[in-house]
Amino acid sequence: MIPFLDLKKINLRHKEEILQRLDRFLHSGWYILGKEVEEFERKFQEYCGTEYCVGVANALDALTLILRAYGIKEGDEVIVPSNTYIATILAISANRATPVLVEPNISTYNIDPAKIEEKITKRTKAIMVVHLYGQSCNMSPVIEIAKRYNLKVIEDCAQAHGAMYKKKRVGSLGDAGAFSFYPGKNLGALGDGGAVTTNDKSLYEKIKALRNYGSHKKYENIYKGVNSRLDELHAAVLSAKLKYLDEDNQKRREIADYYLKNIKNEKIILPIVESGDPLSHVWHSFVIRTQDRDSLQKYLFEKGIQTLIHYPIPTHKQEAYREWRDQSYPISEMIHRQVLSIPISPVMEFEEVAYIVEAINGY
Repeated sequence: MIPFLDLKKINLRHKEEILQRLDRFLHSGWYILGKEVEEFERKFQEYCGTEYCVGVANALDALTLILRAYGIKEGDEVIVPSNTYIATILAISANRATPVLVEPNISTYNIDPAKIEEKITKRTKAIMVVHLYGQSCNMSPVIEIAKRYNLKVIEDCAQAHGAMYKKKRVGSLGDAGAFSFYPGKNLGALGDGGAVTTNDKSLYEKIKALRNYGSHKKYENIYKGVNSRLDELHAAVLSAKLKYLDEDNQKRREIADYYLKNIKNEKIILPIVESGDPLSHVWHSFVIRTQDRDSLQKYLFEKGIQTLIHYPIPTHKQEAYREWRDQSYPISEMIHRQVLSIPISPVMEFEEVAYIVEAINGY
């Protein structure tokens, strides 16, 4: 069976360096918010091209704390893609604000900037974009709209570590970016982890406190904060792997390019790179569409190819948001019925990639 993602193989490439860092961490005697987190935060903000980075427990917390630090609260509205993982929207709900869903561009699956302005009201405080599947959003019109209405722009970069937009990395394009280091991400830890990137010093200082019980100094709490700290252990692993991120992303691009050039089946709709700039996509997922999705998935499984569906149920059809059940987002609903993610990772062998292409073309 060709696995969808071989995490063991991905991480064992870095075994020696990870073990060295873990040994250093173990012998340091400092296990919470120590030198490993400080080092990774510094390296990651340099990588993203921002002034600041705050390590937190996961990407949901990163998004939640950004909104909270900006004072977004009950009665406020946040524009967000209708086609995204539920965590993006949960962050808005966690602050008692109202998510306002906007349909995606069917070609890219990212939020359609042309549909944003009609959803803006006097209560709108922010636009939250998602660089879905690893492709950077079309940010220029989003930023232009945000400036016109004095709105914050928040980037959900959970799937797009290293993706570029006009020579700048995601996470540096808006007011703040949120990253996930869940093990399956392009830059993954050995458990949950997340970060906020920003050039906003006041936001940085507030989130640093909020993640640590609302405290900058032990036993002195200036906010009603939470416990959401990036673990020293995971920070050590991330520092070991960060230097290889661009190389891994390039391997993903090469596999994606082979898929795009060689999958030739009229039943299959292939993804596109909207900007034409290959650096704008880091191919966290290679997502195809077909009206025969379930049948294709069964066929590929029988051929020894593991696939996943990102995502089978749109947020507005989830039980958690049953109040939206009567709402209709036809583009998102069609996407969720048709998408299938096929294997792509920096440790795949060419023979595996060629076999997957052959199998899909034979469907």
